[in-house]
Amino acid sequence: MTSILRRGDEVEVCSKQVGFVGSYYAATVITNIGNHSYAVRYKNLVSEEDQSQPLTEIVAADELRPMPPKVLATGFSLYDAVDAFDNDGWWVGTISGKRGSDHYYVFFNTYGVEILYPLSRLRPHL
Repeated sequence: MTSILRRGDEVEVCSKQVGFVGSYYAATVITNIGNHSYAVRYKNLVSEEDQSQPLTEIVAADELRPMPPKVLATGFSLYDAVDAFDNDGWWVGTISGKRGSDHYYVFFNTYGVEILYPLSRLRPHL
């Protein structure tokens, strides 16, 4: 990310950790700590030491992006790129099928798995 972020900016953190590649987590910038890094507080992840507290972490600027606009999706087509909300984050996948009027199969290429999601847990991938 090239622009300077400020305290309170809402962002998504793109995880590069093994097992989490291709996932995005909502967070708020706490501070710019310099050296192209920011301290962030996650919205849906909790601290391992105190699970009543949100997880805070130092993240490289290239792992951050502005929060995408909220888009009310009414449906998707085969092979559309989507994000599926699962395990407290958004995971990048591709529509691989449809069941009924509002459930879609999403294929996650990184992990080689296909999972069925309701439309309410999907958004277009930006």
